[in-house]
Amino acid sequence: MATIQTIRKKLALREYELAIPHFFEEMANDNLSFDDIQMAINNGVINRKFTREPRGTRYEVVGKTKSGREIAIICRVKSTGKILLITTYALCKE
Repeated sequence: MATIQTIRKKLALREYELAIPHFFEEMANDNLSFDDIQMAINNGVINRKFTREPRGTRYEVVGKTKSGREIAIICRVKSTGKILLITTYALCKE
């Protein structure tokens, strides 16, 4: 299964964790909701892969929100199999 499909499936099954409070702070900074995050992952693509990470490969998923804003989500698959949503940001400010 492709990595983006795995990320989508884990998100749909609620098999994810958030880097708290960082993830929520970054969502608030860019006026994003969790619905925006879900939408962007569900219609997005893996834009970059960070492989030189001691805790495992991280992925930058880029996609659009319901309002059409392009955002990115940085995540990784943990050793537990859950997805860790690390941070998020808008690629252009409103």
